[in-house]
Amino acid sequence: MKRTLTLLALCLTMCASFAQQAELLYRGNRNYQLVERTDLLRYDNGKYTGLVSREVRSFITNTGTFYDGSFYVLQQTKHDARSVNSGINDSIPSQFTIDEDGDLCMVTDNGYPSFRSFPAFTSQKVSLGQSWHASAERAVDPLEKGIFTILPLYVEYTYTGDTVSDSGEEVYVITARWATRYGNGVYDEQGDPDLVKAAGSHEATMHVSKATGTALVVRDRTDEQFTYADGRTVRLKGTISLFTKYPPVIDRSKIFPALQRVGILSAEESEQFVSGWVSGAGNGNTSGASGGTSGGKRPVSVTGRKGIGVSETASGLMLTMQNLRFKPDSAELLPEEAERLDDIAAILKEVPNSLFMVEGHTASTGNPAGEKTLSLERAHAIVKALVARGLAQERFICKGSGGTKPLADNSTAEGKALNRRVEITILE
Repeated sequence: MKRTLTLLALCLTMCASFAQQAELLYRGNRNYQLVERTDLLRYDNGKYTGLVSREVRSFITNTGTFYDGSFYVLQQTKHDARSVNSGINDSIPSQFTIDEDGDLCMVTDNGYPSFRSFPAFTSQKVSLGQSWHASAERAVDPLEKGIFTILPLYVEYTYTGDTVSDSGEEVYVITARWATRYGNGVYDEQGDPDLVKAAGSHEATMHVSKATGTALVVRDRTDEQFTYADGRTVRLKGTISLFTKYPPVIDRSKIFPALQRVGILSAEESEQFVSGWVSGAGNGNTSGASGGTSGGKRPVSVTGRKGIGVSETASGLMLTMQNLRFKPDSAELLPEEAERLDDIAAILKEVPNSLFMVEGHTASTGNPAGEKTLSLERAHAIVKALVARGLAQERFICKGSGGTKPLADNSTAEGKALNRRVEITILE
């Protein structure tokens, strides 16, 4: 009898251990927002100089081929206690891929996201308490010179438990430990040439979604020091927190009636839009692009009345202000645009929890740098006009694409007019 009970206990222990095994895979396929918040005590040459706080936000679109990110520094307090607010949020572009092990490969790299391939997973199932190791990277710019240096990381992960997130999602609890090591033969040739050494420690705890493998929350406790060629040292000690959020779904039952009220779409066009198809009814030109979207619907696009187009895109619902009228070669809107801006503001107020991407475009005139600057200035002008109509400035992200995304031939006046546009996407 005693032997039977012993065997039964052993069997139950083995079953419990097996039940707690986790298969960690990255299965993320949605658009998402990534927030990185830093609160670090700063020491220059060994002397405490203040608290460095910064928050970097982003909206990241899954294009089906790669992730297309727009990052922006929302607010920053420098070590001399001056609060810095950049005003309108300008997009810092980033493109990357992520495989099922969590390995992130940069396609377009402007320093963000700062953590890459973090977390990364083992291809084997892991039991409670089991550890594994994986490589990662982190982009740093302690002196805020605009030159990012890539630090290689070798991280020890441990699966420590299971819990439920604040939003009710089941998550794995994972800890991560690694050392900062840079210099002595480990250098980034594209990084800051003045950074000669970095050393320190990191201990992080994270909640990883069981459904998608997404790190919903990461809290990293760090203490590291950076040494420069002139002998200067910068020590940063504190916490770095990462949060993954999902944007709200656009309430199309409010948006499309609003588009009807201001006379951009007809009732029939709105109904067809909601159902995922546009047949060409009404005065606006319509088109549909083949390819799957969620629910089996195909993207639709309507050139609506008042020169405002409506399109479903991978990032959300896009409103295009076509043939915008500015003063020649400037970002100053002509008074004739007031009515259209009133209409756009009324529509955007129907989605009080959404973010908006505002992308400016110009005709191509052979001056790419000037065109990009002008297109960004025009995006800013639209945002300022919408803020004046009661929308919060922090809900907007701006980018300027110049003449790189033409809709029509720039050799004609009509084509140039079509290319002079601003696209406002309600992100979801």
